[in-house]
Amino acid sequence: MPKVLIVNGSPRAQGCTATALEEMRKVFAEEGIETELIHVGNKAIRGCAACGYCSSHGKCVFDDQVNEAAVKFEEADGLVVGSPVYYGSPNGTILAFLDRLFYSTSFSKHLKVGAAVVSARRGGNTASFDVLNKYFSISGMPIATSTYWNQVHGFTAEDVKKDLEGLQTMRNLARNMSFMIKAIADAKEKYGAPLVERGAFTSFPDGK
Repeated sequence: MPKVLIVNGSPRAQGCTATALEEMRKVFAEEGIETELIHVGNKAIRGCAACGYCSSHGKCVFDDQVNEAAVKFEEADGLVVGSPVYYGSPNGTILAFLDRLFYSTSFSKHLKVGAAVVSARRGGNTASFDVLNKYFSISGMPIATSTYWNQVHGFTAEDVKKDLEGLQTMRNLARNMSFMIKAIADAKEKYGAPLVERGAFTSFPDGK
């Protein structure tokens, strides 16, 4: 059964972000997609220390939720990342988590489907949405979209439940993501995965 890992980056386990993610989980279940949700927004997750430990040991030197999630991420066919908007950006905890998760893991993320979900009272959604999508786009992960940007509005979970268009967007996002995961699996079996080149690494140490 295909599997999607869902990461809640909000400090509140049952807040606005969780409400949006739960709407997606209902559709995933209907589509035959297994989900696992991990809540990291209330954890003390520090940023990357650029120590290089992961390059020789295959995991981050800080043995916390990042290393736990890495095992689940490797097995998953898709990743959904949810975050509230703090000062016009995803919150610091989810950014530290994603920096270390993507940098410390050497397994291929190619063709795993990614989706970002953001919640805000009023503004900052699209800027936060853009930041989260960059983790997927640098990793060869197709990005799932919906009938609007993947966002909900509200100050409380009850507010979000009144955002009917936002919840509709979440349901359509989950349906599109389910379709993409299934279609990619079928295409891999029929055509094989596309070649990924890795040899070139452009840098200009001599200023040329």
